[in-house]
Amino acid sequence: MPSQPPQIVAPFTLGAQIEARAQHSDIADRILLRQGSRSWSYRRYRDECVRTAHFLLRRLGPLGEARPGHVAMILENHFELLSLYGACGYAGLTLFGVNTGLRGDTLAGLLNQSRARLLVVDERFLDRVREVQGSLEHISPENILVVPTAGEVELGESQLFDECVTREVAKSGENLDPPDVEVTPETNLMVIYTSGTTGLPKGINNNHFKLLAIGMTVAGRLDLGPDDCGYACMPLYHSNALFLGFQPSFHVGGGLALRERFSASNFVPDVLRYGVTFWNYVGEPLHYILGAIERQYEGDEERIVREVTQHPDNRFRYALGNGASQPDIDRLMRWLGLEDIFELYGSTEAAISTFRTKNDPRGSVGEITDSSVKILTESGQECPPAVLDPDGKITNYSEAVGEICRVAPDTSLFQGYFDDPGANDSKYREGVYHSGDLGHVLDVDGKRYLYFDGRTDDWIRKDGENFSAAQVARLLSEHPDVVLAAAYGAPCAVSDELVMAALKLRPSAEFDPNAYFDFCEKQVRDGGMDRKWFPDFIRVVDDFEYTQTQKVLVRHLKRDHFNRSRLPDALLYWRTRGDESFKLFTSDDFETLHGEFAAAERDHLLG
Repeated sequence: MPSQPPQIVAPFTLGAQIEARAQHSDIADRILLRQGSRSWSYRRYRDECVRTAHFLLRRLGPLGEARPGHVAMILENHFELLSLYGACGYAGLTLFGVNTGLRGDTLAGLLNQSRARLLVVDERFLDRVREVQGSLEHISPENILVVPTAGEVELGESQLFDECVTREVAKSGENLDPPDVEVTPETNLMVIYTSGTTGLPKGINNNHFKLLAIGMTVAGRLDLGPDDCGYACMPLYHSNALFLGFQPSFHVGGGLALRERFSASNFVPDVLRYGVTFWNYVGEPLHYILGAIERQYEGDEERIVREVTQHPDNRFRYALGNGASQPDIDRLMRWLGLEDIFELYGSTEAAISTFRTKNDPRGSVGEITDSSVKILTESGQECPPAVLDPDGKITNYSEAVGEICRVAPDTSLFQGYFDDPGANDSKYREGVYHSGDLGHVLDVDGKRYLYFDGRTDDWIRKDGENFSAAQVARLLSEHPDVVLAAAYGAPCAVSDELVMAALKLRPSAEFDPNAYFDFCEKQVRDGGMDRKWFPDFIRVVDDFEYTQTQKVLVRHLKRDHFNRSRLPDALLYWRTRGDESFKLFTSDDFETLHGEFAAAERDHLLG
């Protein structure tokens, strides 16, 4: 069996690359996709993509400006999602990956803006499509096709995706010639949407070259080969799983195990069952996995090492992604026996990226190797590198932190937003690509290491100074009872903002206001937390609200802040000047505070 990636000589388009692997003597019969008892080899994947490509072209008919070759999907992680992806690659069509969490006017608006003329939908989300079907401008009823996943909805053969492909083109497993369509590396292959925490999500264009190049780069950094197997439990309609899961596996002729949606309790069993060697993550699910392991083994590290780390079926080597705290990175490496965790900085736009390895400074997201990447102030001046005192605390925080930008005449792999010139002009203006993210740089032996400090709209402003909410949350989450923390600005009656934090605790933990106050004092004293970052309000939550890509919806927390009329049953604590502990924040406290806001003519801030 081969241990090195296959030598592929083919045009840099997805269809040509699939074709080359399906004809490769060492790769064709290797398993590409696994899910439960289902599996597809590279040859089978090729055949499914080709017959689906013919079907899409027949259904869409003649293509032109008024009849674009646009296909939309609302699917969890199924083989059909990846066959649609490959089919669009063969047929020169553009696939629109619609977030499964959308509904109502937002869903209808996105489908209309995409100008997709065919939609493939997971049965679980069919009701949402039916609710807006009358508002769809480009998708006719006969072109809404369903992948049956729940067996709960009565569907005719005319609605079933695979039945239509079989009836109109060929049955599954037949070998057909690819469609005769001209496709170039610059052809737009997939539009991937932002998380959509506010307004209509923006679609990011991704051509064949970009998607294949990212897979090649990631596979090279991880030194993957055909014997490696990725694990896709993050949504494949989004960039994290597609860029960091499917494409690297595909590039090296390896495998990919799928789970329809993320499950913390099934993570370790799946890793062992499928022989997973690498996994693409985002931070919050990583928290859940560690929590599930801790609960199952009652926090007994010796037992975890014996039954997980040293399990004979454990082949896990690498994890890569973003948003994980350093303590969680340490625990995952220890408990799963990983060689490394690559904490990345990047986005679907892919104009700027870094790749952290275990030898890089703790807490960084890797070395900046592109000299065009700079940290800029609001006026466009480059920020100086961070300066640390002997305890590792940044002494020039306000000067060092700015927006992560790329100053260059090109936008690297960013190919613009779909049908949104205003967003393009906002993102790249006057020769500068604006990431919308905050960061700072630490210079170590001539190498620049990037630290992520949140979004530009994630500043907290207190006493005339701005600081990063992400930095505050990172420090607050280091308490052993805290699973996840979010920090944000809350209304203040006399000045800018107060600091508020929402905490999710471990299942067996109870919030101790005295102990947590002491912990925050220790973070100020020894942990690098500025005194101004000390929380004024604490909210204890059972769980957070998330986007479909598992990002915390901080804007909902910020909207409700400490408003007791909105949060009558929430567990809220606060402190005032001179307090030596957090104390319960009651309805009476809120009414008193409301009076202070009214006296200052700032009660509108309470919303």
